[in-house]
Amino acid sequence: MYAHLMHAPTKEVRVSKFIRQFHRWTSLGFMLIVIAIFAMLGFGQQPAQLLYYVPLLPLFLLMITGAWMFFQPYVAKARRAKGA
Repeated sequence: MYAHLMHAPTKEVRVSKFIRQFHRWTSLGFMLIVIAIFAMLGFGQQPAQLLYYVPLLPLFLLMITGAWMFFQPYVAKARRAKGA
């Protein structure tokens, strides 16, 4: 009855778990970078102009992984409908 629940995780599940973990850690890094920039501004220090571009890399990665997680249920539903 519950045999389908006892199978080893598929590759898709492992990739999904990795992407979720990566998204969480990247968001933490992004948050720390933004807080550091605001702290520098709050203490009256003027950071280098280049420093304002540092959060763009994690933000881009968050955009990609967030889109993946957003569309994943829709893709899975379409696959189930196609296979049924």
